[in-house]
Amino acid sequence: MTTALDLLANVVGATARGWRGTMVSRVAEQPAEPLKLYDIESCPYCRLVRETLTELDLDVLILPCPKNGQRYRVEAERIGGKQQFPLLVDDNTGTTMYESADIMAYLWRTYGGSERSPSALRHAIAVAGSNLATLAMLRPGGIAGLRLRPSTAPAERLELYSFETSPFSKPVRARLCELELPYLLRNTGKGQWSDMGPPMFRDRVFKGHRDTTRNRAWLAENTGRVQVPYLIDPNTGVAMYESRDILAYLNRTYAQPVP
Repeated sequence: MTTALDLLANVVGATARGWRGTMVSRVAEQPAEPLKLYDIESCPYCRLVRETLTELDLDVLILPCPKNGQRYRVEAERIGGKQQFPLLVDDNTGTTMYESADIMAYLWRTYGGSERSPSALRHAIAVAGSNLATLAMLRPGGIAGLRLRPSTAPAERLELYSFETSPFSKPVRARLCELELPYLLRNTGKGQWSDMGPPMFRDRVFKGHRDTTRNRAWLAENTGRVQVPYLIDPNTGVAMYESRDILAYLNRTYAQPVP
């Protein structure tokens, strides 16, 4: 379950990356078909791609590929020829590609309307920071979001409102990865300075508009609050806030006993 230590570690991890993946810096037009990302939550290269997706306000179908996973690692190899992550599949343009730097440049060029290809040195620095963020996910049982946990596959994909650096969302995304549960990631990045801080503090002190990005607007309109993570499970009709409750729900509903 989420603990104060977990939250602190996730804050340290986000700090190691300069809190990239918090703010929406360019509102991209949503593609007709959702992007697909074959992803490992704790992979430092995958993190860089997810940061870019938050910054471009792009939703993406996450297909988790934990170590020893059987559902999507094989599928990724069939599509791309090898089990290497991240792997992006964009059915809108017929694009399939590996390599985080290439994927980020592609996303900015195709959906952000600009050429952003980091130099080899800048990318190496970004990877180093992302590796430090991965170290912050180290727990007594290993790195969160890395290894497979047996689970029952859902008939329909789940939905998760989240943004990359949210310390409350990170444990939920890690568990979804471990359980190989596919989900549509509804990126809920912050749109302006008044979005900063925990919801209770933010709403009382800044009292700013809560609809600063499209998914924040959806949460405000449909749930009466803006907070992440927010999980929707069409398989059971459950929709819920609070990372502790979500983790307990995922364990209860989908996790199987370890052999």
